[in-house]
Amino acid sequence: MYCILVAGMPASGKSTIAEKISEALEIPMLSKDSIKEVLFDDLGFRSREEKVRLGVAAMHILYYSAAQLMKANKPFVLENNFEDASLPGLLALLEAHHYTAITVRLTGDPEVIYRRFAARDLSDTRHRGHVVNDRYPEPPGAPRENPTRKSYEQFRQDIATRGYTRFQANGPVLEVDVTELSSLDVPALLDSLRKLL
Repeated sequence: MYCILVAGMPASGKSTIAEKISEALEIPMLSKDSIKEVLFDDLGFRSREEKVRLGVAAMHILYYSAAQLMKANKPFVLENNFEDASLPGLLALLEAHHYTAITVRLTGDPEVIYRRFAARDLSDTRHRGHVVNDRYPEPPGAPRENPTRKSYEQFRQDIATRGYTRFQANGPVLEVDVTELSSLDVPALLDSLRKLL
């Protein structure tokens, strides 16, 4: 059986593309960020350390949910900032359940994607739990915290050291250029993915 991993650098459009794949193939999609948002809303956090722990818990929930789908022999999509550190646990999970993971790896011009990354936290559609670091929910009447964004150099360094653009699990890779998300040919992407399946 197979699963599809949608991977890539931050702000590359992983959630949007994972949802399109899920809808087109009529298979479930699990997202670490969506799980984090539920934890942020239900539990909140009062420090950067608590926020990080919720992120770790979200990863455990993501893999637990994936394992349940694997036990039922179901295909699915996982969306996350997969990186080098994600690989050992993920490979163990795939091997234990005899799954092959097709990686849809989103890539593109880092400078363009960085501009999307820098603008994303200022958007009203971005969940505030991802934006703030010290406390969520923010106290009533508190001034809206402006995010401290990484510089372009830090963004590039993260890409290089964390392995976002080289991530691959145990199956084939479909690399997709997402420099201009608005002009992405989704039907062509789905055709290429179906050929791999």
